[in-house]
Amino acid sequence: MVNTYKYSSKRGRDIEVTIGKFAEQTNGECYIRSGDTSLLVTAVASEKPREGVDFFPLICDFQEKLYAIGKIPGGFLRREGKASDEATLISRQMDRPLRPLFPENYYNDVQVVATVLSMEEDVLPDPLTTIGASIALGISDIPFDGPVGAVTVGKVDGELIINPDKNQREKSDLTLTVAGKKGAINMVEAGANELSEEEMLEAMLLALEEIGDISDFIQSIIDDIGKEKMEVPEVEETELDRLISADFEEDIKSSIRTTDKTEREDNIFRIEEAAKEKYLEEYPECEDEIHRRVDSIMKKEVRRMISIDKIRPDGRELTEIRPLSAEAGLLPRVHGSGLFKRGQTQVLSVVTLGSPADVQIIDGLNKEEIKKRYIHQYNFPPFSVGDIKPLRGPGRREIGHGRLAERALIPVLPDESDFPYTIRVVSEVLSSNGSSSQASICGSTLSLMDAGVPIKKPVAGIAMGLIKEDDSISILTDIQGLEDHLGDMDFKVAGTRDGITALQMDIKIAGITREVLETSLQDAHSARMRILDVIESAIDAPRADISDYAPRLFTMDIDPEKVRDVIGSGGKNINRIIDATGVKIETEDDGHITVASENGESGKKAIEMIRNIVTDPKAGDIFTGTVTKIMNFGAFVEIAIGKEGLLHISQIDTKRIDKVEDVLSIGDEVTVKVTEIDRQGRINLSRKALLKKEEAEAWPLDKSPYKRDNNARNNRNNH
Repeated sequence: MVNTYKYSSKRGRDIEVTIGKFAEQTNGECYIRSGDTSLLVTAVASEKPREGVDFFPLICDFQEKLYAIGKIPGGFLRREGKASDEATLISRQMDRPLRPLFPENYYNDVQVVATVLSMEEDVLPDPLTTIGASIALGISDIPFDGPVGAVTVGKVDGELIINPDKNQREKSDLTLTVAGKKGAINMVEAGANELSEEEMLEAMLLALEEIGDISDFIQSIIDDIGKEKMEVPEVEETELDRLISADFEEDIKSSIRTTDKTEREDNIFRIEEAAKEKYLEEYPECEDEIHRRVDSIMKKEVRRMISIDKIRPDGRELTEIRPLSAEAGLLPRVHGSGLFKRGQTQVLSVVTLGSPADVQIIDGLNKEEIKKRYIHQYNFPPFSVGDIKPLRGPGRREIGHGRLAERALIPVLPDESDFPYTIRVVSEVLSSNGSSSQASICGSTLSLMDAGVPIKKPVAGIAMGLIKEDDSISILTDIQGLEDHLGDMDFKVAGTRDGITALQMDIKIAGITREVLETSLQDAHSARMRILDVIESAIDAPRADISDYAPRLFTMDIDPEKVRDVIGSGGKNINRIIDATGVKIETEDDGHITVASENGESGKKAIEMIRNIVTDPKAGDIFTGTVTKIMNFGAFVEIAIGKEGLLHISQIDTKRIDKVEDVLSIGDEVTVKVTEIDRQGRINLSRKALLKKEEAEAWPLDKSPYKRDNNARNNRNNH
């Protein structure tokens, strides 16, 4: 049976949902459409957990299909391959609000797949994936504590807009995606042009209103056709659990209060090993149970300490930041580098400057290619947490943290017209104990300024946390790894002294209220100011010049009709310039030309050669050209690529010459002056005119022979 449901939005866009038409063998599915953007979202769960699995194996995948916008994929295979970064980020964005809403002891494999089937550029698929997933899970027999709604918010000319269209997104000072249950937010992803905490809070609360209406709509569908949920067995306390608690609980509590992460983990490991040694002989099949019990006791005690006693594991106050340090210019040959350290989290960021040809070209769900001039990449090697793992390509977490840092820094980058370089920043996490993504933002600010990139303002980031036990709530500034792992919130806030540039929030509980958001933003603002003080003490402004090892860029704009003259037939002209100067040249159809060179002189020479090609010579202009042909009556001189003039024999020298070859040879460089351009466009040149000028300059009036004679006569008369 096919059912169709319609949602009429008071603030944003209408949605239509069809259920029962596609994918009948799934646990739950829906076909969701808004405008001409439509997706099929499916949810499938295994019948029982895999043996030995003690975590929730949820997989959320967003599939880009280029047929959705009428494009054929590139490459030899002409089919979609590895997920793009954008698809990976949408998959992650779908996962984050869903994951906390499954039962804690539910270990069945669950996969949610959102496939975009049709798309118009005015309607992004991002929020529809989360809404569709919430519907598919909600009507299925999979245990899920939904529904969840999602919206995007923009801000154009001071006005907040729900689900803005393409034109509005291009003008917007805010790109915000919010997901949550009715009355409570549990996921935020945002980039902004230095908006205040109050403006960000207002935008999130507007999103929450729309989410409430969407949640009611989803619940009406669930009430109408939802299946009965499968039962999840409750975990009961065993005799072994009670023995471990009685024998080791106090030791675990004592070991938690250790500032150093490695020392604390070593202490917990020794306690766990002692418990295994004591109980495995009697309970040989319970090694995993011992680990879970020790972890459970640790989690319970950490949460109690923070929420009730207001004591953090490392002894800090709730709003206290770990020790900070910053350094710029560490690496000798790179274009820019910065090292930022917060507690035991340390990130090295490195900048590389390239020409406009080095931009990243993205071919995805858009009609035109997107060119990224700023590329931020984040690496999290296993040694940063003392692990041993094979080195692989970036995962979802690395891609997500790189994009967050990218969003944080884009608002302060110089305009392309002022600084035409492509900028790549790589953040290497050298040591991690929480908030490495925010440390990468701080390190990247240092490295950009060290590279001489004229950023408008420094940017810093901080991660806020939350522990909620019953009615007791503790909001934490600068969370470390243990507080992130065992806490209820990871709220990352980045920005300048004047406003927020990026936000990312994940909540493990059902959601948080306005009061928690407000306090978190205020505390994050205070922390950000303190971090910026440290950054500015290391380097307070961008270097006056870029690195000696960075390429020099020169730009000019010419008549678009003359671009073909610069290129020449088969690239002949442009290749001559490259061969003569060793530069790289990039031309645009609009007449914009960029020259990249290893040194300034070769770049200036190439620009001058291009200028000579596109500038029509006129009488009085002076050129240094090359003799290309010698005739009885004179020599032909190439004054610019593709432009020759006649240097008549009478104009070669100030004295009479019998043969041109007595003065000039083919290939000689000669400086000439344009004397005339006739009606047919032929150019007449003179070397003699410049030689006469040189002679006049060599004998100025006060040093002329006549003047000297007068002086001598006057001297004789005086005697």
